[in-house]
Amino acid sequence: MMSQMPQQAALTNCPSCEEPLESGDRFCGACGYDLSAVPAPPDDHPTLAVNGSAPVPPPAEGDPWPVAHDPAGTAPGDHGLTPPPPPSGSPVSPASGVRFDRPPEPDEYPLQAPDPRVAAETPTPAEGVKVCVACRAGRVDHDGYCENCGHAQPRERDHMEQECGPMAAVSDRGLRHHRNEDAFAVGTAALPDGSPASVAIVCDGVSSATRPDDASLAASRAASESLLAALPLGTHPQQAMHEAIVAASRAVNALAAEPQTAREHAPHQNAPACTIVGAVVTSGLLVVGWVGDSRAYWVPVDRSALPARLTEDDSWAAQMVAAGLMNEAEAYADERAHAITGWLGADAYELEPHTASFKPDRPGVVVVCTDGLWNYAEAAQEMAEAVPLDAAVRPLHGAQVLVGHALDGGGHDNVTVALVPFPAPHQGAGSA
Repeated sequence: MMSQMPQQAALTNCPSCEEPLESGDRFCGACGYDLSAVPAPPDDHPTLAVNGSAPVPPPAEGDPWPVAHDPAGTAPGDHGLTPPPPPSGSPVSPASGVRFDRPPEPDEYPLQAPDPRVAAETPTPAEGVKVCVACRAGRVDHDGYCENCGHAQPRERDHMEQECGPMAAVSDRGLRHHRNEDAFAVGTAALPDGSPASVAIVCDGVSSATRPDDASLAASRAASESLLAALPLGTHPQQAMHEAIVAASRAVNALAAEPQTAREHAPHQNAPACTIVGAVVTSGLLVVGWVGDSRAYWVPVDRSALPARLTEDDSWAAQMVAAGLMNEAEAYADERAHAITGWLGADAYELEPHTASFKPDRPGVVVVCTDGLWNYAEAAQEMAEAVPLDAAVRPLHGAQVLVGHALDGGGHDNVTVALVPFPAPHQGAGSA
């Protein structure tokens, strides 16, 4: 670390109140300004940013994601896919139609220490006004930054937990991302015969797109609202799931036309986009639906029975395996493995919702999650081993344990999981 002495010796006046200083002063005698907070002089580095701040560090390389094989439909013409460009270019490769879902991200930028004189003069915010967690004095603006010291505040979505009837969901920012771009929605409904239905939707925003956090939130809300409206009317759960994914797609497409998207748009970004996976659980039926690489798993209460993965990824690796061009080990090892080939968004080539229905013959729990979790428990057996034995009766605790499993593994991505017990219990059913 560079010594503070040269910069202190070079100061002749306090940068806060202009009071003359003596050599070796560490604090201004007039206003108390901490002179150690003054940035070092730029020396001979002409690339330094204005105001003497350090240059922005280059983004770190993104971490590859493992993926699994895809069910539906690898087109015969895709057999000769050419390698797409690296993630630093367009998030969509014109040659292959493959989208890279995670561009490199910079670390959090360091901020100057707050000016004690300004902090001392800041009036106490009125009741109900959000106060900065750093200086405990400044008001937080609508962008989430302190108006006094400039520190970014913890976002509401950095960690979310929700219990809803027999199920629960947890979402966490993870250890490497600067914000949480996942979202979830859970709810319960009564079918026309009075039996209960549980609904869980999980969405993962595409980081290489504009407003990925808004995309996942809009999609999860739209899909959940669609399902909770359709199921009580007697719509078959599988058809209701299909319609819910279409509604989610429309909600994400609508973001592309909003002025906020234009303000945040960058040349290397595309329209807002996200993946989606959902589950509907009734007293005798389990329905899943998805687009992208978020997944659903079946974990029976009786762990001597086999677990199963219920979804198949829309991914580059899945296409390679389905086409017989690579085995799973080769596809997973490729740097393009985690590139998604299906997503919700205005620039998606074609919306192809996948749905499937099952009739389990025993109790269990459905794990609905983003790749931030399954990266650390990809195989069905690995996921089953990570799910607590009492997850069906303590779903919130189970979801917390699974998020912790991902964070302990490295937390390289946002982590979101919903646990939905099967069959849906009759007690406590109702609209949510």
